[in-house]
Amino acid sequence: MSGLKKIKNALISVYYKDNLEPVIHQLNALGVKIFSTGGTQEFIEKLGVSVTPVESLTSYPSILGGRVKTLHPKIFGGILSRRELQSDLDQLEEYEIPEIDLVIVDLYPFEETVASGAAEQAIIEKIDIGGISLIRAAAKNFKDVIIVPSKNEYVFLHDTILVAQKGASTLADRKLLAGEAFNVSSHYDTAIFSYFNGDNSVAFKQSVQNAKVLRYGENPHQKGVFYGDLDAMFTQFSGKELSYNNLLDVDAAVSLIAEFSDTTFAILKHNNACGIASRSNLTDAWKAALAGDPTSAFGGVLITNATVDAAAAEEVNKLFFEVIIAPAYDQKALELLKSKPNRIILQQKETKLAAKSFRTLLNGVIEQDKDHKTETAADMQTVTKTAPTADELRDLTFANKIVKHTKSNTIVLAKNNQLLASGVGQTSRVDALKQAISKAQGFGFDLKGSVMASDAFFPFPDCVEIAHNAGITAVIQPGGSIKDKDSVAYCDANGVSMVMTGTRHFKH
Repeated sequence: MSGLKKIKNALISVYYKDNLEPVIHQLNALGVKIFSTGGTQEFIEKLGVSVTPVESLTSYPSILGGRVKTLHPKIFGGILSRRELQSDLDQLEEYEIPEIDLVIVDLYPFEETVASGAAEQAIIEKIDIGGISLIRAAAKNFKDVIIVPSKNEYVFLHDTILVAQKGASTLADRKLLAGEAFNVSSHYDTAIFSYFNGDNSVAFKQSVQNAKVLRYGENPHQKGVFYGDLDAMFTQFSGKELSYNNLLDVDAAVSLIAEFSDTTFAILKHNNACGIASRSNLTDAWKAALAGDPTSAFGGVLITNATVDAAAAEEVNKLFFEVIIAPAYDQKALELLKSKPNRIILQQKETKLAAKSFRTLLNGVIEQDKDHKTETAADMQTVTKTAPTADELRDLTFANKIVKHTKSNTIVLAKNNQLLASGVGQTSRVDALKQAISKAQGFGFDLKGSVMASDAFFPFPDCVEIAHNAGITAVIQPGGSIKDKDSVAYCDANGVSMVMTGTRHFKH
């Protein structure tokens, strides 16, 4: 094996002691001399294993309340010395510095402390200095030194290097661990930068530790990777792994369903709702959602904010779909849905989601706040002589939630808390409206008394005229066009009510 090196001396200083015990015992069995500090030293001594305090090597105590323990030439000289360079070896001998072949160190829990809401001084104290320096030094000298930068590498260290290879590491082993070490250190520094940077736009830095290689990207010829912790977001009961396109739809579904508190079922295709309805019980909500577009629903992603019971599952089971997401499932419902083994069944957990979104663009990245603005009746200003009825106001609120999560340009038609149809991703708002009307009528909906939501203002009165002629009686839009008055005048002349929110909801 290339570059095989035996471990003679190890430095161990860790915050987390989980699963460290077998590593200590194996090092002891191999005759490795262990140097340690503070709590880690006490931990090792309690295991009955001989350990040398770092202070006896440096002849210097831990000072400043533990802020300075390992920052000493006798520690870093032993780590950074180049074993192939005689001048380095001569200096080690001159200053009585032992070669340190293995460094096991982790970092203070900075991110966890920030997330806990701790006071600033407590957060500052969790900015690791010695640990991060040891990690970088050992990783830099990977030709001679093994760095274990977190408890995640304990199994590899124990099983592969200490047991299988009897305390010897290959160059490939050391380089692999060095790469992980710089991953740990860069992630840590990014978290600290983000804390100090706050909402300032000084630089764009993101770091996500977990990587999952997908079957492919948006198309089979594209590579795809998901960075994140899906297990923190969902429990998966059955089905294949989520694909790149599944993940896009799941993300859109989770964002959409979060808008609704009443029992609601939604069906999505290509990130847009093709069916959604709110009802007093889940089975009725499903049937109404499916009626919105039973053709597009085939192979879709389903989501609800209610527990899926056996009755609802019986109806849902009649449709071929890719993914279903719910906060919970009755046991009978789960057994029924699992009858098709390829179905992806997800139980959504309570998880804090990012407040910002970003994407690569040209030779850089654009970032923005997520669109968390959801209008209520209090945000709607009636601008026509005719005010919307209570039922229309309810439907306008419902439709406006959907339009916010639909690709622009878009028009949404709704009635009785049910999506009748939407025009999606059109270059013309008129075309989006015509598409929505055509789809609704094609599925047998009577548009008389329905409402229309638009993601942006109407530049001309043509949309409200087309909508009125189709039977639509109430409209919600942000307003802001220099010709708003023309659309309002048409509505006033024809008994259509219109409200404006002052908030545009483009989605590209």
